[in-house]
Formats: sequence, C-alpha cells, structure tokens
Amino acid sequence: MRIGIDLGGTKIEAIALDDDGRTLLRRRVPTPADGYRAILDAVADLVSLIEKGLGRTGTVGVACPGAISAATGLIKNSNTTVLIGKPLDRDLASKLGRPVRLENDANCFALSEAVDGSASRGHVVYGVILGTGVGGGIVIDRQVLTGRNRIAGEWGHNPLPWARDGESPGAPCYCGKSGCIETFLSGSGLSREYRARTGRSLPAEEIAQAAGAGDGEARKCLEVFQDRLARSLAAVVNMLDPDMIVLGGGLSNIMQLYTTLPEMVAAHAFSDAIDTPIVRAAHGDSSGVRGAAWLWPPPSAACAGDAS
Repeated sequence: MRIGIDLGGTKIEAIALDDDGRTLLRRRVPTPADGYRAILDAVADLVSLIEKGLGRTGTVGVACPGAISAATGLIKNSNTTVLIGKPLDRDLASKLGRPVRLENDANCFALSEAVDGSASRGHVVYGVILGTGVGGGIVIDRQVLTGRNRIAGEWGHNPLPWARDGESPGAPCYCGKSGCIETFLSGSGLSREYRARTGRSLPAEEIAQAAGAGDGEARKCLEVFQDRLARSLAAVVNMLDPDMIVLGGGLSNIMQLYTTLPEMVAAHAFSDAIDTPIVRAAHGDSSGVRGAAWLWPPPSAACAGDAS
C-alpha cells in the first residue's frame, strides 16, 4: 500500500493506493494555521487515520510546495512560508518512524499523470500546473527528473518568451524578479489583465465563464492568455521536446485550450512540424496526492507505447 500526502496551503489531503492505482481510502483536513509543528502533527494524524482504517501500514510520499535544497537539505522556494528552512522530510520520517519521500507538488502532478493518467503513453512527460501559481514537472519513464539543483521544470520563473509591446518589464513576482511567466499565466495574472481592460475585478474562473457567455473583453483576455501560454510552452518544447504535455490546475479547465494551443505552440517552436499532444489531466485535483503516493516504486510495467 502506498500513502500519498498533498500538503497544500489550505488543505492537507491523504490517499491510499493499491498496486494497481485503485483508491483504497482518502481523507483531508484544513492546513493548520498555527505553525510548522502543527503541520507535522496533522500529516502524522492523517497517516495514522488511513492505516487504522485499512488495518495495514504503507509507504509515505509527500507532495509539497517548494523543494528540498541540494545545498542545505532544507525546504526552499515554498509559498507555504512556514516550511522554508525546515528539514521537512527528515522531521516527518522521525515522526512517522519510517522513510518518507518528498517532492515538489508539480513534480508529483506530472508523475501521477505519467503513471496512470492522461500522459501514461509518454516516455518524456511535461506536467504543467496553471492555477494560483504556475508550476512544472518533468517525468522520464515514470521517474521524476529533479535536476542537479532540484529546480528542473520550473518554467514559471523564466521570462515570458518573445515579449510583445507592453509585456516588458512585466509585473513584480514574489521571487524578486519581474515579468516571470507566472505573473502572466497564473489566475491572478489573468485577473490583472481583465482589470486593466475593464476596470473590473473578477477571479480567473469567472473570466472564463464570461468569455463563454459572450463577454467580448473576457474573450480578448483569454486570447491573450492563450497566446502567452503558447509562447511559453513553445520554449519548453524547444528545450525538452516532450512526448506529451499535460495541463492541470484551475485554468486547465478552459476547454478551448486543447483545440487552439497545439497549432499556436507549433507556430513558435523551432521545427518544421510539431505534433506534441497537449492534454487535460485525468485525475484533476487528485493528481498531486496520487503522484505523492507513486514516489515509491510504481508498477514495473513499461509505458504502454509511444505517444501519438
């Protein structure tokens, strides 16, 4: 049995999977607001609840915002700031009395979809999260590629490619730079574009709904969003050339992306033809927690075949 934990900013979710990927049990609790130790306790309580409910123990994998620094062994780059500078994997292992595998939540998302999701036919999979932030993860033959500095796939903190008039230097990013892809393609980035055009504030999901209902300004905002997303993904294709790109996060629910993006990406990529499939996540919001569970060895069967 594999237990996955998705450590989010507002909730902590736990899942237990059998060897075939079948969900045995799922639980979630609000993320404690009273500090790091409370988060450790909440994770331990969820693992205990799962194991008591099923009457057996399991391996534990954790998806979290940020990553373990290769230099210090401590959490870095996390928007859950109480985790920064903490030995989260070691503290959890001590509390649970067993080894714990921990990975960035975008990497877990990509792993989930590569193992038994929409990208299971791809040898090289690039997973994209489009939501409150913009994350990315690389999976090769069902193994997460973390990179030497454990930042592989972090496209959200590169500059927006082929910047157009008015896009440079761009809005400030929490990372300390300006004009990062995340500032354009996150939910707040789409909301900022709509506010600049209309003077009105709407969350990203409502902008997408307004566009579908015929709101001309909302539709224009989505056209701009798609153009920026296509340019950003074309840069990924030029560098990585993955077999499949899988989208997750709240903005991945904009269905027109899947019909318009492939041609738009191809227009910017450095090739005479691009046929990279861009697909929607099969497991939706559950991909992160499932990927955390799959951090322990997935089924030994090879990928089912080449992407098409």
